Amino acid sequence: MKEPEPLTEKLLYDQDGHVVTLTFNMPDTRNALTDMDLCSAIVAAMHRIGRDPSVRCAIVTGAGKAFSSGGNLKHMKEKSSIFGGDAIDAKDGYRNGIQQLAKAMWECEVPLIAAVNGPAYGAGCDTTCLCDIRIASTRATFAENFVRVGLISGDGGAWLLPRQIGLSRAAEMTFTGEPVDAETALAWGLVSTVVEPDDLLPEARVLAARIAVNPPRQLRMAKRLLREGLNTRLDIVLELAAAYQGACHQTEDHAEAVDSLLEKRAPAFSGR
Repeated sequence: MKEPEPLTEKLLYDQDGHVVTLTFNMPDTRNALTDMDLCSAIVAAMHRIGRDPSVRCAIVTGAGKAFSSGGNLKHMKEKSSIFGGDAIDAKDGYRNGIQQLAKAMWECEVPLIAAVNGPAYGAGCDTTCLCDIRIASTRATFAENFVRVGLISGDGGAWLLPRQIGLSRAAEMTFTGEPVDAETALAWGLVSTVVEPDDLLPEARVLAARIAVNPPRQLRMAKRLLREGLNTRLDIVLELAAAYQGACHQTEDHAEAVDSLLEKRAPAFSGR
């Protein structure tokens, strides 16, 4: 496999076939997401993935021992990065930094898998919730720990977390700020699978490959329907599904899928 390509040295972008792996590459700060360079690089990566029809799935993980520590405590102490200036400056820092990251990841049409290699705290926990599927190492822990540093979630966690684990569990995590381990995250439905550390990326790649064998346009439409279904009435989702389905029926990939099933062979999808 070729060496990962850095968008900056703080984010690695590696494409292997139809699967991209994004690695937060700031282990010295435990991949703190309040670094503006890292935020901007993640936003750029999401846009790049969205524009590239060859990408059918992406994996998001962290370098070093942590997935992401969330906010950088040194920046908070110094009131630098997104925390700088007065109240209005801080508001703008959030809107132009971590919130742009949240919007870009949530709006990405390609399926995203979080391969959570270690602690995912604060914004790091919320970032895992921006992905469609989460796989955790046995070393992973998750904490919605904003209250522990005298803050609240500034990146959409109050909207994201209840949709993953329900309001009661989300409230417990939010109000206590206490971490939950990987097995608890599995029991609560926050993650799909827990594996040994050495198996994390191989397992994520196997899952990504299972996804990437499918036609790319249909994958993106299927994800969009899931997203719309979180907030939209059934009749509206049905109307959107009818429009998407009508488009799907006209594609070469639909014809290829039907032919391959009838002919008992593997399909060869072209994205057309």
